[in-house]
Amino acid sequence: MILIIMGVSGSGKTCVGTYLSEKLGWTLYEGDDYHSKESIDKMARGEPLTDQDRIPWLLQLHGIIQREITSKANAIVLCSALKRAYRQMLLFGRTCLPSSDSPTAVDGVWFAFLHGPFKLIQERLEAREGHYMSAALLQSQFDTLEPPVDTENAFSVDVQRSIPEVASDIESALSVRL
Repeated sequence: MILIIMGVSGSGKTCVGTYLSEKLGWTLYEGDDYHSKESIDKMARGEPLTDQDRIPWLLQLHGIIQREITSKANAIVLCSALKRAYRQMLLFGRTCLPSSDSPTAVDGVWFAFLHGPFKLIQERLEAREGHYMSAALLQSQFDTLEPPVDTENAFSVDVQRSIPEVASDIESALSVRL
């Protein structure tokens, strides 16, 4: 199984993903580690990434997901995956044109959408040290966000609680769906 933990910067992807990875013994892939230097520099300057900036990054993560699916491994991938098109790129290596027969999910791949109030997430970003993502970019992420729907093998998790509680919610949601 592949679990993609998604949400805006500061929603808790790294904390929750690390916790679950250690608890479950699953391999963890931190999406931030796969951004190009140019994209990191751009975000550090307070400039939001464009769709074109994200494509190489999403394709790298797609390759990891495909490799893990093929090897029948259990893994957690951390990625903002803010738009439906980005989630399709992660799953299929391309975006699918919307139609009734377009695939929106892949068996064995689930999206856990971490969400919470803007003010809480902004406070988290402002308290974070040593990360290139500026709190000034948070509004652009909320503006870009297209929350996932059930047909994408997705479920939502409120992040207004402790990391163990959020992780427990994810485990419960997965157990109901399997």
